Amino acid sequence: MDKPAIKKLINFTRHTAWLVGILSTMHLIGCANQLPPGGGPLDTVPPEIRVVYPANGTINYREKYFELEFSEYVDKRSLKDAIFISPRLEGDLELDWSGHSVQVNFPEELKKDITYNITIGTDLLDYNNKNRMAESFTFSFSTGSKIDNGSIEGNVYSNLSEGKSGSSSGVMIFAYKVTGDTIDPVKQKADYVSQVGAEGNYKLSGLAFQTYRVFAVQDEYRDFLFQPDQDLIGVPNGEVTLDEKDTLFSGLNFSLAKIDTVSPRLFSSVMTDKHHLLITLSEELDSLSLNAENFLIVDSTANKEIPILFAFKGRAKEKELFLALKDSVPLADQCYLTAKNIQDKAKNKTTFDVVSLTVSDRVDTAAPLLINTFPPERSESVDFLNAEITFGFDNEFDVEGLKSKILLLDTSGNKLGFTIKKIDDASFVVKALQKLKSLESYSVAFNLKNIVDAAGNSVDSSYQFKFKTLNGLNFTGFSGRVENLDSSKNALLVLQSKSEKNRTYNFLLNKKGEFAFTRVEPGKYNLYCFYDTNNDGKHSPGFPFPFQPSEEIKYYKEEINLPPRWEVTDFKWDFAVSH
Repeated sequence: MDKPAIKKLINFTRHTAWLVGILSTMHLIGCANQLPPGGGPLDTVPPEIRVVYPANGTINYREKYFELEFSEYVDKRSLKDAIFISPRLEGDLELDWSGHSVQVNFPEELKKDITYNITIGTDLLDYNNKNRMAESFTFSFSTGSKIDNGSIEGNVYSNLSEGKSGSSSGVMIFAYKVTGDTIDPVKQKADYVSQVGAEGNYKLSGLAFQTYRVFAVQDEYRDFLFQPDQDLIGVPNGEVTLDEKDTLFSGLNFSLAKIDTVSPRLFSSVMTDKHHLLITLSEELDSLSLNAENFLIVDSTANKEIPILFAFKGRAKEKELFLALKDSVPLADQCYLTAKNIQDKAKNKTTFDVVSLTVSDRVDTAAPLLINTFPPERSESVDFLNAEITFGFDNEFDVEGLKSKILLLDTSGNKLGFTIKKIDDASFVVKALQKLKSLESYSVAFNLKNIVDAAGNSVDSSYQFKFKTLNGLNFTGFSGRVENLDSSKNALLVLQSKSEKNRTYNFLLNKKGEFAFTRVEPGKYNLYCFYDTNNDGKHSPGFPFPFQPSEEIKYYKEEINLPPRWEVTDFKWDFAVSH
């Protein structure tokens, strides 16, 4: 090769080396700062774990760390929050990053002859667009000569009885070794921890052969404890025993619920005028057990008691309640409001409570006002077979005395029989005693002058609620069979509307698992089935401590679409198959 050619080659090599150096430096800077690429389509792909060290199933592991390699740059803080190690280690993990890889250093020495499970939960986000990892990733290694290979898997669902549906991504799974009956998730951290995936599924792996009690917890504080005030919990329908002959337990499903163990308390009581009190409580009370006799005003200055005549919600907020009295309270006196045997929705009862009363002598001149009806006025969707109309006012009155002053009329003005069911002292339900005609117009009529509050206020005006009944032909039906049921148990099948919280249909399955829902309103529904062991017609969520198992429940994964005027028949569902 001649000298000019050699010189050109040297210059080219030097130029290339310089360019590679610059590009390498830029790449390293990019890696160090995790800068997102510019332009291009929006990244919607969740991050994945490509490589782990040690490999899943490694035995006799002696290192003080593990390593992960990701498919892309991930958010560093989210990874730290997404790592779960079982059995639990005390102390903080140290993370050493290099591009897409990280070395995670243990805070303490690992125990001998123990299988450790490393779970990367779905809290992990990618760096650029905060895409959440689709499902948790778990691998195991042992510091001894064998790997524990027991597994528990299943699904977690939000509570359909409260009108919620679908899976519960991000919920924690807490598994405890059963060594007695002292497991309390409020006070004890679990022996094994995992996280539910985006589709509501979970799997606990690397478990030793013994008996476990497992809970699903919406751990808001991420403190690995169940906090009843803010966390939802799923209680199992029983304990799980793993052994060499049965290493996998599949289908341990959970339905999340609010477990309330705290009795309601009075926070404040303020008179809005000389006849009304607005009280604030720690939680909402059970309306079915609510009575004015639960409350009493004590005038400590005059040494006398002033009775409460009415109790109602009206326009009050969730944790508020209105009370009404006939007698006035002296403005200068020191007064208190007492509460006896008040009960929340979870049936927790407060035997006695007292709070100071802020007194007012303001005159009340406002007459009771109708603030809501269900269904809305001029509705055309009232069921002709079980016609019910709910009326709610903003102020109190004698609901029981109103019955003789209400009329249920057809279009010809004929009077029809009905009953009144009191909700509280400002709301009630009118229910027809007979089957109405389909596609016919009806009305509920009364004079508002009969709606008189404690101060004597009312409006002399007639009122008429007009409505129309449903077209009976628009109803749909749903029939079929649920297979592989335990015929010795009461299996209850439930259709839960996806759009209307209070619209549910129950069917007690026969020994063959056959069912037939009739007169169902068209729409989209969730379907679930449970063993109603206490025969109360609703799913019992159980209790974490002292332990009371939940009633076994399964959810059908797909939504049920029931079109009008068309019955869905020959439906089959295998109860033994986990969803």
